[in-house]
Amino acid sequence: MAPSTRQCAMHTQKKVLASILLAVLSVGAAFAQSNPDTVQGVLPDQLVKGLNGVFGKHTGARAVHAKGIVLDGSFQPAAGAAALSKAPHFAGAGVPVRVRFSNFAGIPTVADNDAGANPRGLAVKFYLPDGTATDIVAHSFDGFPSATSADFRDLLIAIGQSGPDAAKPTALETYFGTHPKAKAFLTAPKPMPESYATLPYYGVNAFKFTNAKGKAVYGRYQFVPVASSHFLSKEQEAAAGPQFLIDEIGQRTRKAPVQFKLMLQLAERGDDLHDPSVAWPKSRKQVELGTLTVKSVVADNPSVQSKLLFLPNILPAGIEPEDPMINIRSATYPASYGARQER
Repeated sequence: MAPSTRQCAMHTQKKVLASILLAVLSVGAAFAQSNPDTVQGVLPDQLVKGLNGVFGKHTGARAVHAKGIVLDGSFQPAAGAAALSKAPHFAGAGVPVRVRFSNFAGIPTVADNDAGANPRGLAVKFYLPDGTATDIVAHSFDGFPSATSADFRDLLIAIGQSGPDAAKPTALETYFGTHPKAKAFLTAPKPMPESYATLPYYGVNAFKFTNAKGKAVYGRYQFVPVASSHFLSKEQEAAAGPQFLIDEIGQRTRKAPVQFKLMLQLAERGDDLHDPSVAWPKSRKQVELGTLTVKSVVADNPSVQSKLLFLPNILPAGIEPEDPMINIRSATYPASYGARQER
């Protein structure tokens, strides 16, 4: 279904707002109180309502990354993964996974070829041998425009006050004046992907990884496509249809599985573990944790998606949240989940 006139107008009139929200909200940040001195009285359900105010409330849909597709697959750990973490999916035999690729925006009908659908999301649920699960949530941009939950709160407030009829300078323009990282992020190129399978995906928050001997390292996840990164030309982008990514990943996996290498980018001395707005240098050492293999589209996708919830702070022994924003995200996802279960 094509976007409605109201939705198209939103993408035109609020292009600036949608662009800055691309990574801010795709990482699933929230108003949970990691810093009670600066984030006072703002609750996760208020964030969900705020997102509904931007994108409209769509029954049964996620507040952001509303349009997606779920597939099944497996994860096979690399030989050296257990040396970094004693987590069970990094040792021994492989484990089954459930994967969700998605578009940005809280509009379930957003076209795959809409600029407002970037960045794309990748969420992975690993089903562990003891019957529990653990998740990774990533998106296709290496960075985040806000360093802290307080800054993020202020950004959202500025967005809410900066509609097309707002007086100049808008609250968002004023915010950019004191937050150059957010402004820089706004202008970063976000090309149209050829496929969900030909994009890198970044987990922009840092975790602590501990092995069986008690040795710890800190790092951020990256999913690197085995098929390499490929993007559409302007001509191809103009010819792409509103469902081209959804259709393409189904066709691709019917021919052969899609694979990503799960890498861990290791922090070095001086790297800020608590500031997701700073992308670490590409020169940082990366260690392979394993291979994610995406095999087939799940039947009855709408029903499966409605019940699927990813929580990045539900972790096995051997992995711990380091960046406080990890817990902030996990406080908000259930609020969004609860809202989309309402009928």
